[in-house]
Amino acid sequence: MRQPWINKPKTDIPLILFPQFFVLGVVFLFQGFLKEAEENHSFFTWLLLIVFIDVAHVYATLFKTYLVKEEFEKRKKLLLLLPILCFLIGFVLFLFGAKIFWSVLAYIAVFHFIRQQYGFMRLYSRKEIKTKWTIFLDNLFIYTATVYPMIFWFMSPSRKFTWFVENEFISYQNPLLLQFFTWMYYSILAFYVVRTFYLSIKTGYFNIPKNVIIIGTILSWYFGIVYFNNDLIFTLLNVVSHGIPYMALIYFNQNNNKHSFQIPKLSSLLGILTYIGILLFLAFTEEYLWEILVWNEHFNFNNGMDYLVPWQIVLVPLLTVPQFTHYILDGYIWKSKK
Repeated sequence: MRQPWINKPKTDIPLILFPQFFVLGVVFLFQGFLKEAEENHSFFTWLLLIVFIDVAHVYATLFKTYLVKEEFEKRKKLLLLLPILCFLIGFVLFLFGAKIFWSVLAYIAVFHFIRQQYGFMRLYSRKEIKTKWTIFLDNLFIYTATVYPMIFWFMSPSRKFTWFVENEFISYQNPLLLQFFTWMYYSILAFYVVRTFYLSIKTGYFNIPKNVIIIGTILSWYFGIVYFNNDLIFTLLNVVSHGIPYMALIYFNQNNNKHSFQIPKLSSLLGILTYIGILLFLAFTEEYLWEILVWNEHFNFNNGMDYLVPWQIVLVPLLTVPQFTHYILDGYIWKSKK
């Protein structure tokens, strides 16, 4: 059986499979540099990781939905109503307070991040002969890789990083229960290693991309959340491992299908620059609006926007519409009948 690449090895490996391992290498080899960057260059780390990767990947969804005539017509009602619904939900949540708003959004974001890893695993196992048992085990492995670190986070309130804001997750401390979950985690991972090794010997086939996704997810989520307790390291592993593969997947999909709207081919430098340029422009525009209207953290406006504070009940839910819509919409646009 041939390897089930999404596009081809020379693009899948560096853009979908490798980012998690690259960041892990940077974390282990250049901790001194990362510490200096965190302390002295926070603006540039914010610009690169949050704006140009995390926010940019949200807008990549446009290239599979709103900017593609066939896709837009197929899901027209959903694409038109969902942003409005997301704003209304956000507005209602904000009425109960900013903490409730960001907490709910954080849980939705975590679910979205977990489901992306599941989605890549399913894509790379699409050519395998499946049974209910093999599907269950694949799901067990990928969800163990992602859910346990989050359980550890929920039960270890001493984490020095956040998803959005402080105290966004409900915390519950129970060392004995956490120890049980930890034992289950290592047991399932050990079973994954033994089973994968056994099947590869028995069948003479090893699904490289699927297993690299699972292993990369195990390592990036464990070291980003459990092993290290550092904001920049968490952000690096979280954002790079999620954002770059997603943007690559959208680009592959856009170029491999005959849509009415197509940016130049993947092999074209102009195509790459056009795609990246559009995403960076939209991402920076959104974050600049956040800075002007809400945060005032990375640009100094000398408190000139204080009169907008009472309007945050509208501005915050409105500015969150792109990412909120992305979280929900992503659960629909990749569904297949196959």
